[in-house]
Amino acid sequence: MVELRTITKDNFEDVISLNVSEHQKAFVSSTAHSLAQAYIYRDTAFPFAIYADNTVIGFIMLGYYEEKKQYTLWKFLIDKNYQNQGYGKIALKKGIEYLTDTLGAKEIYVGVSSENVVAKQLYSSVGFKATGLVENNAEEMRYIF
Repeated sequence: MVELRTITKDNFEDVISLNVSEHQKAFVSSTAHSLAQAYIYRDTAFPFAIYADNTVIGFIMLGYYEEKKQYTLWKFLIDKNYQNQGYGKIALKKGIEYLTDTLGAKEIYVGVSSENVVAKQLYSSVGFKATGLVENNAEEMRYIF
């Protein structure tokens, strides 16, 4: 069973130990960097450990971008040892559920590197669609309920 859990002192080390494959490192921040951002933006950042049963397999950070008044999929990764097993799609759906059920989001935005074809395909598979906006080599995608 895949679920999102709060990051605590009990799972912190597992979360910061998550790694993506070498070629993916250009597309995603380390979890340590992401958690530092979550601390700074603690009023609008919502980080979670992604679990499969009782094992930490990934990280997702959702947020609210105040300047644009948008909910966002800010950070997302599945550890290289758990990729290509369907966990990413399930975890994304759990993140979407959190934003809608807990925060009442009506749409969610994500910026994805133009070269990150795998991520774009994953986001499309759960319902994100390109908006046509490209900033800093990141293509904006939007999920509308």
